[in-house]
Amino acid sequence: MTAITEIGAAAGKIWTYLEKNGASSVTKITTETGLGKNDVQRAIGWLAKEDKLAIELKGRVETLSLK
Repeated sequence: MTAITEIGAAAGKIWTYLEKNGASSVTKITTETGLGKNDVQRAIGWLAKEDKLAIELKGRVETLSLK
């Protein structure tokens, strides 16, 4: 699998997770999807560039949800 394919797969996994579970912290997404921190960060970038994510800072916790 190429790096781009891996990032796309991780983005899909995060999309599916958020669709099922709603807004979640980056830490929770990382833990519950089993993805590595770097993969999660790259996938967040991918989804954000595609304008698919709402990113909200609540206190010190960054929360992601689907737009």
